[in-house]
Amino acid sequence: MSRARRSNDWGFPRWRGYGSSREAAQLRLCDRVGCNEPGNCPAPKSPNSPDRWYFCQAHAAEYNSGWDYFAGLTAEEAAEREAKERQTHEGFKESAHYGWAGSGDGTRSRDEFRALELLGLDPDAEFEAVRKAWRSKAKEVHPDVRPGDEDAAKAFQALQLAYDVLRQAEERRAWRG
Repeated sequence: MSRARRSNDWGFPRWRGYGSSREAAQLRLCDRVGCNEPGNCPAPKSPNSPDRWYFCQAHAAEYNSGWDYFAGLTAEEAAEREAKERQTHEGFKESAHYGWAGSGDGTRSRDEFRALELLGLDPDAEFEAVRKAWRSKAKEVHPDVRPGDEDAAKAFQALQLAYDVLRQAEERRAWRG
């Protein structure tokens, strides 16, 4: 009489290793035509739809590259939505001293990044570089140098505002220590 082989899991299936089952594993391929990579990145087929595409990581990145969260909104609506979400999610913000150092460490505001961009500086520029860039650009478009030039006056006002934003941020950082 042949005796049935006893399993080694002693009635606790979690003791077996994952994936040690005998049946074939189901593998979903990427939904991109001609791709044979595993499709393990879900992406919505249309807004507010439960239907999903399943792409490989490369095609998921391609699919999401042109995605704009604020598409179809005016600048005011986008700013309002951003402020609303920032307000409700502010409690989850990681402290700046736990983050990575550099321009993405959370110590600069969006206005500061815009000001640095206007001055043509890198996001992690020191304040001395800000001062030098502001002086050189302001000399070119100063109203005393170009009297009666409306474009130069607007450019000078924008540079002055950018410098003020960065100066106040630097003073706040120095005050906090």
